[in-house]
Amino acid sequence: MGYFGAAGAPDLSYASYLRVAELLSQQRCVSEPAEHDELQFIVVHQVFELWFKLLLHELDAVGVHLAGGSDEDVREAERLLGRVAAVERVLQGSLHVLETMRPIDFLRFRDRLKPASGFQSAQFRELEFLAGIRDETLLPLVRGEATAEARLRRRLGEPSLGERFFACLRRRGFDAPEGEPGRGARVAALRRIYEEPSRFPLEYALAEALAEFDEQLTLWRQHHVAMVERVIGGKIGTGAAVTGAREGVRYLRTTLDRKAIPELWEVRATIGGGP
Repeated sequence: MGYFGAAGAPDLSYASYLRVAELLSQQRCVSEPAEHDELQFIVVHQVFELWFKLLLHELDAVGVHLAGGSDEDVREAERLLGRVAAVERVLQGSLHVLETMRPIDFLRFRDRLKPASGFQSAQFRELEFLAGIRDETLLPLVRGEATAEARLRRRLGEPSLGERFFACLRRRGFDAPEGEPGRGARVAALRRIYEEPSRFPLEYALAEALAEFDEQLTLWRQHHVAMVERVIGGKIGTGAAVTGAREGVRYLRTTLDRKAIPELWEVRATIGGGP
């Protein structure tokens, strides 16, 4: 953009580098006159989308390192997963801001949001698909957004984070076959790692970093459900016309047990001679 030493270009500044003017122009309320709480509602959700963008960026890098499989790659994947977990905790904290909104204040502009819904967040669906939580029935929610739909379809065709993790373990000498028939063997491979962490310190640290990512994703879902119920109770969401009324608290509760890498949770019941 001409900021980096080009002749006659203005000096780079904080505002120009971060495009602060453009960023602050993107909060446009639909209520008229603008309801006081609508600005915070927009800002929080826009911040969510920025954090989702960073999560996708970091998890893609994790995937590259898992594909490498060297000791250095495993350490770097673990390090980046630590950043991912930190972002997930920030996302959970952001929900507290929405919880400061009184139900009656949200109702003053809620109907103007129809048929838009957070359920249509393409980046969050992309994050789920990358992680391994895949539901193709959600694809129609982004129809009409060609770029978003293409990204989601690309994620469906790529190995999930869990598949990349077990491929990494195979490269490192573990019996962790692909596919549903190999699930028991994958759990057994993890059991070796978890029962002898001093023998497999890199693999153990990586497995725990992935479990932390998965746990924080679940905690975000749980807090999100609680926040939604606190603000709108059992009402159907604003996007019912396009989501087939799948949202609202009742639907959101059905998503709470989804795990990105279920083997990481199954193995814990087997450690130390468990069933």
